[in-house]
Amino acid sequence: GTPQKYDPTFKGPIYDRGCTDIVCCVLLVVAIVGYVVVGVVAWTHGDPRKVIHPTDSRGQFCGQQGTPNESTTRRSKVPSMTAPPCPPPVQICVSKCPDRYMTYMTAYGNPASLQYYRNFCTPEFRSAQKAPLEVLRDKECPAMLIPSTPLARRCFPAIQAKKGVIMVGNETTYDDGQGRRRNVTELLEGAKKANVVLETRQLAMKIFEDYTVSWYWIIIGLVIAMVASLIFITLLRFLAGIMVWVMIVMVILVLGYGIFHCYMEYAKLKGEAGSDVSLTDLGFQTDLRVYLHLRQTWLAFMIILCVLELVIVLLLIFLRKRILIAIALIKEASRAIGHIMSSLLFPLCTFFLLCLCIAYWASTAVFLSTSNEAVYKVFNESACPFSGQTCKPETFNTSNVTKLCPDAQCLFAFYGGETAYHKYLIVLQFFNVFMFFWLANFVIALGQVTLAGAFASYYWAFKKPDDMPAFPLFSAFGRALRYHTGSLAFGSLVLAIVQVIRVTLEYLDHRLKAAENKFAKFLLSCLKCCFWCLEKFIKFLNRNAYIMIAIYGTNFCTSARNAFFLLMRNIIRVAVLDKVTDFLFFLGKLLIVGSVGILAFFFFTQRIKLVQDTAPPLNYYWVPILTVIVGSYLIAHGFFSVYGMCVDTLFLCFLEDLERNDGSAEKPYFMSQNLRKLLKKTNKGQPDA
Repeated sequence: GTPQKYDPTFKGPIYDRGCTDIVCCVLLVVAIVGYVVVGVVAWTHGDPRKVIHPTDSRGQFCGQQGTPNESTTRRSKVPSMTAPPCPPPVQICVSKCPDRYMTYMTAYGNPASLQYYRNFCTPEFRSAQKAPLEVLRDKECPAMLIPSTPLARRCFPAIQAKKGVIMVGNETTYDDGQGRRRNVTELLEGAKKANVVLETRQLAMKIFEDYTVSWYWIIIGLVIAMVASLIFITLLRFLAGIMVWVMIVMVILVLGYGIFHCYMEYAKLKGEAGSDVSLTDLGFQTDLRVYLHLRQTWLAFMIILCVLELVIVLLLIFLRKRILIAIALIKEASRAIGHIMSSLLFPLCTFFLLCLCIAYWASTAVFLSTSNEAVYKVFNESACPFSGQTCKPETFNTSNVTKLCPDAQCLFAFYGGETAYHKYLIVLQFFNVFMFFWLANFVIALGQVTLAGAFASYYWAFKKPDDMPAFPLFSAFGRALRYHTGSLAFGSLVLAIVQVIRVTLEYLDHRLKAAENKFAKFLLSCLKCCFWCLEKFIKFLNRNAYIMIAIYGTNFCTSARNAFFLLMRNIIRVAVLDKVTDFLFFLGKLLIVGSVGILAFFFFTQRIKLVQDTAPPLNYYWVPILTVIVGSYLIAHGFFSVYGMCVDTLFLCFLEDLERNDGSAEKPYFMSQNLRKLLKKTNKGQPDA
C-alpha cells in the first residue's frame, strides 16, 4: 500500500529517507556499552545483602554461612557506657530478640539467667568466671536487656501504649544495669521510627489481605475502565462536536447567570446602611465576607463577568471556523485509530521498556551503593596515638596497638574504600542517573515517533485506508529504529541534560534548607523555575519534532525548526485545537474514572443489593476502591495519550497539506472530504478520497 505521490519533491511519510544524526546514534551506542560496563563492574563489587541483612561489629552478616553468626538472623546492640568521644555500640547477631528485662549484674549470680544472657553476648565471651565489671568494660555483654521486637532483622524496644501510658514489656521503668531506674520514655525517641515502621508493616499486611480477596474484582473494574475508554474514543467520532458546543453554551449560560446574580445583589443592597462605602475607604479586611456587603464589590464582579462574556462571544464569532476545524480533526483522529487499533496497545510496549530502564537503573544504583568495603578503625577509652586509624581485625590482637593501648578495640566503623574505584563511585552514580534519564526519554521518543509515523501514513494515504501500509504501526517502528535512532538519541539527550540539571538543583535546594543565605535560596528558586519552564518547552518541541521526523525523515534540528515555525505560523489554530482537545480529554477522564470509581464504591461497600453477598469482606474498603480509581486513570491516560498523539500528528499533517498543496492534479489535498468542505477546498481532476 504505497501512498500516491503527486508532488515529486514530497518525500512522504514512508519512503525516500536515509539515516539521520549518525553521530548521536554512535554516541548513544557507546554510552550504552559504557553503561553495561558500569553495571557489570557494580555487580562484581556490590553486595545488596548490605542493604537487607544486618551486620555485627566485624561487618559479618547475621546468618552468614561459614561464620560464627551462621545460626543468627537478627542484630542487637551493646551500648557504650563511656562519655563521648566513645566507640560505637557493639553490634551482636542473635538468634532471637530478648523478651524480658534483665541486667548482667542480676544474671551473674543465677546460672539459669546467665545461660539465657549468653545469647546476647559477643562470641569472645567464654568464661562466666570473669568479673562482671571486666565483662561490661570489655563490652562482651550488654549491661541490660530490654523486651524487644524484631523488625527488618533488627531488635527494637517493644514500646506500646496502654490507656495513654507508655510501657515496654508491661513496665514503665527499667534498670539500666548501673543500679539506676530509668523511665521507658527515654527509649521512646530511639524507637519511635521503628514503631512507626512496625505499625506500617501491620497496615501493609491488612492491605495485602484485602488484595488477596479482592484482586479478581479489581481486574474486572479495570477491564470496565478499558472498555469505557475505548467506547468514549469511538463515540468522539460522532459526539465531539456536540460535547464541545454544549460546553461552550454552558460556559456562556453560567457567566450570564453570574451577571444576573451580581446585578440582583447590587440592586438589593441599594439604600442599606454602609453599602455605599468604597473599597478604597474600607481598606484591607481579613474577614472577606465584609466585602460582600458593599455595592461596589458586586458592581466590580458584574463588570468582570460582562467583560469575560463579551470576550468569549467575540472569540466564538471570529474563531468559529477554527473550532469547527478542531472538531473535524478530532473526529478524523477517531477514524485513524479505528483503522490502526493496534496503536491503543502500543503504550504497553513503551511501558515495558520503561520498566526495564527503571529496573536496570535501580539495580545498578543498589550495587554501586553497596560496593564499598568494610572499614575498621581503632577505638579506645583512654589516650592512644592510634585512635581513629584503620585496622584489620585478623591481625589486630598481635599488633603493637594492643601493647601500647591495652583497652583499644578494632571495630567496624563504616563501608568505604581507598581504591580508585571507590573514589569515583559518586561519578559512577551520577553517570547511572544520567543514563537512566537518557534511555527513558529515548524510549518515550521511540513510542512517540512510532505512533506519529503510523498516523501520518493514514493521513498521507490518498485513498484511505486502501493506500495505507499493511501493518502501519510495525512499519513505523522499523523506520524509527532503522533510520532515526540518532535523531531520537539527540532529542532525548537534550532533555536528559536539562532533567539532570533539575535534579542537581533539587539536591542543592535540599542541602541548603537549613542555610541562612536568603540570596542563595532566591537564586536557586529562580533557577529551578527557569529549568522547569525549559523542560516543558523542550518536551513540546521534541514531540512536534518527532512528528516531522516521522513525516519527512529529516534530522532532529531541521525537524524541530520546521515544526516550530509551522506552529508559529498557525498559532491561533494551535491554541484552539489544544484547548478543545484538553477539554475533551479532561471530560473523558472525569467520566471514566468517576463512573468506575462510583461503581467500585457501591460494590465494595455492599450497597448494591443484587451483588451484596458477592462483595468480599475487607479490612479497608478504600484499598480496592483507590486501586480501581488509580488504575482506571492510568488506563484512560494511556488511551488518551495515543489519541492526543494522533490529533497532534494529523494537525501537523493538515498544516503541511495546506502549505504544500493547492488542490491541482499535480498537488492534490490529502485531507479528508469533511475538512475540504469545511475549508471550501476541492481537488481538481481527482476524485474525492
